[in-house]
Amino acid sequence: MSLEQHIDDIITPALLDRGFRVVRVQLQGSKRKTLQIMIEREDGVNITVDDCANVSRTVSVLLDVDDPIHESYVLEVSSPGLDRPLITKSDFKRFAGSMVKVELKAPYNGSRRFQGHLLGIEGDLVKIELDPQKEVAEFAYSDIQKAKLIPNYEMSSSS
Repeated sequence: MSLEQHIDDIITPALLDRGFRVVRVQLQGSKRKTLQIMIEREDGVNITVDDCANVSRTVSVLLDVDDPIHESYVLEVSSPGLDRPLITKSDFKRFAGSMVKVELKAPYNGSRRFQGHLLGIEGDLVKIELDPQKEVAEFAYSDIQKAKLIPNYEMSSSS
């Protein structure tokens, strides 16, 4: 198990009890480490600075007790933002219909980067309707290096 997964396992139950979902846990840096905890509210309301401060205090206490990181680090708690990363299979299901950018571990039809409308996930296959071709591409979930939402500022008009 990775250190990030271990930290996720430590903090997730307490944060769920407080109405927060952990989006991502990431430890970055070599000389000066930063532990990034990305959260969202389970009720769908936008994250506030107070939410981040409260989660930071909770996470600090939990990590002080378990002490999984044996060197100094900076704790950073944030919202996923408009370009939210898609991490889990449930993210690909939950955000079906959204515009996404996907980067693969290996090329598919000569490219590693794609964007389009996320159609969802079936089993291990993530389906994306590529723009502007409207071709549907299917990628194995395990082949995805990273994926994120593309903020959509266009307003659709109804007739």
